[in-house]
Amino acid sequence: MNDVSALPTISSIREDFAFLDDWEDRYRYLIDLGRDLPSFPEDARTDANKVQGCVSQVWIVTEREDGPDPVMRFQGDSDAHIVRGLVAIILALFSGKRASEVETTDAESILREFGLDEHLTPQRANGLRSMIARIKREAAAASGS
Repeated sequence: MNDVSALPTISSIREDFAFLDDWEDRYRYLIDLGRDLPSFPEDARTDANKVQGCVSQVWIVTEREDGPDPVMRFQGDSDAHIVRGLVAIILALFSGKRASEVETTDAESILREFGLDEHLTPQRANGLRSMIARIKREAAAASGS
């Protein structure tokens, strides 16, 4: 799996969002985050990896370590520029955490801090919730919850 550690941390993304006070600039920043995603393997663009509930095509691949509370790593991609940026934020938020941390992270409140709930179309907001739900189901399965 490609290394997502090259992506900015959720803290640095939060700081960047706070610095950018214009939504046009924030959208450009989202697009830049998406451009910086590690390349996604063509053979991973399968129905099994596709996130249901997204208008755009979104794929997420999960890798987990062994053990009762494994570290989870995620890789993702989308065919839409802004959605790729949302994927990057989701990966920064969840990848590299233990399954129990993934399950208990209140992603929606964190993303509300960014103002995303007010500035995304309803379809994109639903897709974002679908990505979060998919990752949390993967974490629950990994921890046996």
